[in-house]
Order: sequence, then C-alpha cells, then structure tokens
Amino acid sequence: MLDPRKLHLLRELARRGTIAAVAEAVTFTPSAVSQQLSALEREAGVPLLERTGRTVALTPAGHLLVEHAHAVLEQLERASAALAAARGGPSGPLRIGAFPTAARVLLPPALVDLTGAHPGLVPMVSEIDPADVSAALRAGELDVALVHEYDFVPPVTDASIETEPLYSEPMYLTDRPSVADARADAWITDRPGTLCHTMAIRACQAAGFEPLVRHHIDDFDTVLAFVAAGQGVALVPHLAAIDPPGGVTLTRLPLSRRTLAAFRKGNGEHPAIRAAVAAFHAAIPHLPL
Repeated sequence: MLDPRKLHLLRELARRGTIAAVAEAVTFTPSAVSQQLSALEREAGVPLLERTGRTVALTPAGHLLVEHAHAVLEQLERASAALAAARGGPSGPLRIGAFPTAARVLLPPALVDLTGAHPGLVPMVSEIDPADVSAALRAGELDVALVHEYDFVPPVTDASIETEPLYSEPMYLTDRPSVADARADAWITDRPGTLCHTMAIRACQAAGFEPLVRHHIDDFDTVLAFVAAGQGVALVPHLAAIDPPGGVTLTRLPLSRRTLAAFRKGNGEHPAIRAAVAAFHAAIPHLPL
C-alpha cells in the first residue's frame, strides 16, 4: 500500500527539484525526506529516483507515480471535505492567506460575516505574496487564500490548486498619460519575484522599453508616498489608489488586476472553505470598486 504522505513528498520533489528544497518546504530534515522517499520506492517495487552524486531526478516510473499522486491526493481532500460536512457546520481553525490590499479592504467585512454566521470557526490570517500561496496550500500551512492575477501575469498556481474568481479592478499609472510616456522615468515596483513586480516589468516591455527600477516597495501606500515625493512612477490597482496623496495624478489603463480565492483541489466543498468563499463574495458589493 502506497503511503499518501510519501506521495506528497514525491510530488514536492517533482516540483522543487532537490531533496533539500523539499525538506525546507515540509520542515523535515533532508535525511528524513530521503528515507521516506526510499521507503516509497520499496513500497512501489520499482526505482522512482535516479541519484547521481548529490543530485536526484525522477525516473519514468517516478513521473508516472507523480501523475497518479495528483489524483490520489485530490480524492483524499474530497474525502476529508465530505467527512467534515457530515460532522455538521464549519468549525475550528481556518488558516487564510491574503495579499496586503485584500487583507485591508476585503477581509475585515468578510470576517465579520464569516464569524457571525459560523461562530465555531476561528479564522487565522497571514499576509502572503500570491507567488508563495501554492506552496503554502500544498504544505497545509494555509486552507484558503486570496490571490491575484494581472493581464500580463497569470496566477502562480499548479495542478493541485483550484481558484474561484472574486472581482476585478482597473490599474492606474501615476503622473503620466501612458506607460510609454514613462520610459525615461525612475520606477517604483514591488520586490523581484512578486507578481506585482513582474506585471510592471511586462507592462513596460509591452510599451517597448525596459524600466529603470529605482525603488522596490511592497506597500502601495508607501509607493504613493514615494510618488508624491517625486521618487518615480508606479502602477497601482484601484483599491490601493482610492485616496492618493496630494499632487499625485492617476491615469486609468486598459489593464486590470483580478482577485481569486485559491484552495487545494478537492477541498473546495469543505464546509469551512465554502463558508469563507461565500463570505468573500458577500463582502465584494461593499468594496469601492
């Protein structure tokens, strides 16, 4: 019988490429991960890994088992959701991830609705960049998360993650009539590796230039304060630009940011997840979109 916990480790190895990276993600030691994968090979009865020095790669049988692991782990999520529904209403801890804008404008009214309707639930919120959400959901560090995507940047999810659309908002450029008109300006973007940073770079590339990024700032209120201080231009979403500082002008662009709820595939019918997503939807009409 194949152990689902070991299948999870094999799937993470297929994604992350090294045993050390898997160990860091699941808070095991590398030796423990290696031992679990060796035990999985014995259970499978065929070699799953090719080890060359310190590197490891999946064999064809290993890749085949990873494909089946997706379906097995999804079915286990469905079983867990069904059992939770059979126990009654949603209760217990609910770990929610959110990017800063959503945490500030969407979550407060959503949490009021959620805890009012389901007093047995205990929401636990963590700010997280959408680029890190898939790994956190797979590792069980989060149950549900708010993520976003841009026209130039799809959401960072994978075959083990499902998403449900929530709302869309326009993007604005500060102090210039178009992105092309900002080719000579200094730019303010998020940190490299974030979706917001990638979006800004690709928007500039679509306008025919590589931006000169001077500042890397994640908080949009701080970004707008820097713009007001003459430190550069930036792209900001609508919900982060409702009350800009004095002297900052905003040009609406034919670009948008879309917010989605993300959760592990097969877990979408879990009563707590359904309740959270319903609360997100209920809060949207109250947003200044």
